[in-house]
Amino acid sequence: MAALYRSRHRWKRINWSHVLTRNFTGNYDYDTVVIGGGSGGLACSKEAAQLGQKVAVLDHVEPSLRGTKWGLGGTCVNVGCIPKKLMHQAALLGTAVKDAKKYGWQLPGPISHDWLTMAEAVQNHVRSLNWGHRVQLQDKKVKYLNMRGSVADEHTVKALSKTGKTMTLTAKNIVIATGGRPKIPTDIPGAMEHGITSDDIFWLKESPGKTLVVGASYVALECAGFLTGIGLDTTVMVRSIALRGFDQQIAGLVTDYMESYGTKFAFRCVPKRVDKLPSGALKVTWSDALTGQEHNDTYDTMLWAVGRAPETKALGLDNLGVQLNKETGKIIVGVDESTSVPNIYALGDISQGRPELTPTAVKSGKLLARRLAGHSKELMNYDNVPTTVFTPLEYGCVGLSEEEAEVRHGRDNIEVYHAFYKPLEFTVAERDASQCYIKVICQRDGDQKILGLHFTGPNAGEVTQGFSMGLQCGATYSHLLGTVGIHPTCAEEITKINITKRSGLDATVTGC
Repeated sequence: MAALYRSRHRWKRINWSHVLTRNFTGNYDYDTVVIGGGSGGLACSKEAAQLGQKVAVLDHVEPSLRGTKWGLGGTCVNVGCIPKKLMHQAALLGTAVKDAKKYGWQLPGPISHDWLTMAEAVQNHVRSLNWGHRVQLQDKKVKYLNMRGSVADEHTVKALSKTGKTMTLTAKNIVIATGGRPKIPTDIPGAMEHGITSDDIFWLKESPGKTLVVGASYVALECAGFLTGIGLDTTVMVRSIALRGFDQQIAGLVTDYMESYGTKFAFRCVPKRVDKLPSGALKVTWSDALTGQEHNDTYDTMLWAVGRAPETKALGLDNLGVQLNKETGKIIVGVDESTSVPNIYALGDISQGRPELTPTAVKSGKLLARRLAGHSKELMNYDNVPTTVFTPLEYGCVGLSEEEAEVRHGRDNIEVYHAFYKPLEFTVAERDASQCYIKVICQRDGDQKILGLHFTGPNAGEVTQGFSMGLQCGATYSHLLGTVGIHPTCAEEITKINITKRSGLDATVTGC
């Protein structure tokens, strides 16, 4: 559509559709350019587009050291939550098959697991999610560029394709959501040459066989758990403590259960070198911190799970003065996800002090998009974010650990209610339930506001999710006791919890 307008006594022809676009985006190509196509970046870009903004997303996956690569969707979809939970489910089914005999199922012959069948099914599902994300971006008119992005200034992004093609995009706002990648030690001979990470384990074409998992993070324990569950000889090497940052009493229960489940643990041990033998096996040498002695053993696979590093090095942030945490390399952000440079924002795992969790990245991304579009001023609430560790005995939690509660409020100012319980489904199967445990941490005075809730047992994520809303609403111990449980469930035991640690009484649940 064209029209005429008068300026300084001259008549000129103008394309009004072009003017409307320029007025909306200002002097920039886009309102928002997002660098990173993971959970947070995709959520932010799609929300912004739905609010009428012109948006582009840049996503590029650098292959792992083993050459593993994947499609759109980030860590969670490709090498995290989704394949992890599916392989965890494979392990749970193995346990269920064993339990089935006690429930009367007649199973002919011994059972075994086929890695390739599981891996292909999981990988096909992941690929369907990759495709789905691309379709969603297209439907919402978000420009998707399979290119590596770097920031030239507060309004300019440089894009580089794998073929060397370059492109410049300008935007009113730039959002960085590039997440992180697993670390591999550089000071251990053979570590990088012969080890794999969580970037690789889910895309292996054949069984990893006898596996050494180095690390004690939730990633390490989850991987070790499902590998044990599908019948593989698995050892976890722990330098100091397991599940750092989580409640340590619960962490002990989780590892105790895993040991009884068949996972081996080498506590207070540090790998020294990794050598590949002519047979193809890996000879791993490590030292025992308690005795100072060296030991070695052979494994088919060595999986490093010693933490993650933020993907900030290739973004060009140093030249712009974007403030980073010197120890972690993560971007320092404000309560509104803003960085130290105007018009540049960061969200998700790359941000300092934020939970490395998909749901927080998704929600914060959506809220950021709404604020940038001028539709809201709501900030992300990072308090009482629930999470679950999908180990063989699942661990769900929300709020403070007992250690954190003591630091913040003082030991004498908190009350810890706890219970050991036995899931009904464990009874006929004659499974050990000695690590099935509930802990509810409350303020000791007043209404006894709940500060933290911890649960180990079947379906821990499903149990914890509902109670987390209660904590967001300021739930108290009285509210908990006033809640009617669903019988017979594991979750109902939380509503009946009444023994305090302070009392010293036996916390084992008996009967209804």
